[in-house]
Amino acid sequence: MASVSRVPLRRAIADVPAYVPGARAAVGAAAFKLSSNENPYPPLPSVVAAIGDGAVDVNRYPDMFATELTEAVAHRLGVTPEQVVTGTGSVAVLGHVLAAVCEAGDEVVLPWRSFEAYPIAVTLAHAQQVRVPVQADGRLDLPAMAAAVTRRTRVVLVCTPNNPTGPAVRDAELRDFLAAVPGDVLVVLDEAYVEFVRDAQAPDAVALLAEHPNVVVLRTFSKAYGLAGLRVGYAVARPRIAAGIRTASTPFGVSHVAQLAALASLRAEGELLTRVEAVVAERERLLDGLRAQGWDVPDSQANFVWLGLGDRSVTFAERCAQAGVLVRPFAGDGVRVSVGEKEATDIFLEVAAEHAPR
Repeated sequence: MASVSRVPLRRAIADVPAYVPGARAAVGAAAFKLSSNENPYPPLPSVVAAIGDGAVDVNRYPDMFATELTEAVAHRLGVTPEQVVTGTGSVAVLGHVLAAVCEAGDEVVLPWRSFEAYPIAVTLAHAQQVRVPVQADGRLDLPAMAAAVTRRTRVVLVCTPNNPTGPAVRDAELRDFLAAVPGDVLVVLDEAYVEFVRDAQAPDAVALLAEHPNVVVLRTFSKAYGLAGLRVGYAVARPRIAAGIRTASTPFGVSHVAQLAALASLRAEGELLTRVEAVVAERERLLDGLRAQGWDVPDSQANFVWLGLGDRSVTFAERCAQAGVLVRPFAGDGVRVSVGEKEATDIFLEVAAEHAPR
């Protein structure tokens, strides 16, 4: 009979909320997956070729600092390579950011509801989360977030566009917010969906980084670039902060295959951004369709939309699954619906019509 382990785990582990991934179709079942904010398009042929080229070298460790990719990202953004730190998706990079700046008991101010991984990352960094409710229209309440900053605050997380509600912060309000936050508090602008933003008032985060030394920008290749399965993200920061994040990063975190795929994606950016335009157009069709049915939908600037269904969220998601589309319910709050194929939009709108406000 096997003995039971009596090795104690950290007390904080028991308090870490489980990350709930988007639903997947059962084996053999046919359903459109609109539950994980993935790009509905497969990788471009040039990216697939790069992945194949990298596969023959997986017996070797990758370039630990993703040097070529870091230089390419820096060139594209107009910053120095010393300012760019890569990692296995922007969520992992966020963990490294928090590990680099948070001491036990420090506070991290975050909007809520926002990205589900935030409370997990904060707890694992030994910090305390301070949640600030988003507004009724799904927008971040930046004045309230600034007011929540105390002497114990080390980091403020600004998700823009906000996942799962969709709106992006605007330049004027973000500048006011940065002016109100002390210079020794790190402001993390999480821009995982920035390529989908079409709001003319949206900020230029990299320009703000040049003006504010306490800003860090997070971005990813998972969404617009369609590399969610390879896990490549990065932070952009002032060199001293970037060096600290790099020190806290997992060695050899980004695989050789992922580095080559991301480089190929940057080279094919024109083709990829054409696909992004198609996703944006489909997002607008989805928003227009929902509003025509009477839904009050936030102004999404991402590749998903949000329905604040409250206690009806889970049953609505179950009905969608029965119809052949998988969406992401947040029990008691709402349902997030990723933008997918046109056929998926058509099916979802049929289900939404059944539950539309009367």
